Amino acid sequence: MERKIRVLVAKPGLDGHDRGAKVVASALRDAGMEVVYTGLHQTPEMVVEAAIQEDVDVVGLSILSGAHAVLFPKIVDLLKERGAGDKLVIAGGIIPEDDVEELKKVGIANVFGPGTTTTEITEYVKKEIASRSK
Repeated sequence: MERKIRVLVAKPGLDGHDRGAKVVASALRDAGMEVVYTGLHQTPEMVVEAAIQEDVDVVGLSILSGAHAVLFPKIVDLLKERGAGDKLVIAGGIIPEDDVEELKKVGIANVFGPGTTTTEITEYVKKEIASRSK
C-alpha cells in the first residue's frame, strides 16, 4: 500500500484569520492526504518542530499579515538547519505578486494567491510529491 502524503498546514505570525487554511486543509484531507493543522499564531520554530515531529512531506504556510518576507525565509532556513530541507514548502494567502519570485528564490516551491482553487493546490502537491519519489 502506498504511503499517504503527509501535509502540515501552518499559520505563522500574528494572523487571526484561518478560514482559508482550514478550507485548504479539508481539501487536502478529502484528496486522501494526512493533514496536520497547527492552529494560529505559530512561530517559525514551532512550525519547523511540528513538521519534523509529524514527519510531513509538505509544509503549507498560510499568511495574510504581510510578514511573509520575514517569516517564510526563516522557516525554510530552520528546516535546512534541522536536516529537513527536502520538504516541499508551499505558501498561500495575501502575498503581493512582486514578492513571489523572491519567496521562490529562498525555497518556497509555489505560492497560491486568492482565487486559487483547492483542486489546483491538491493536484500540485500530488504531482510534486510523485515527481520527488521517483
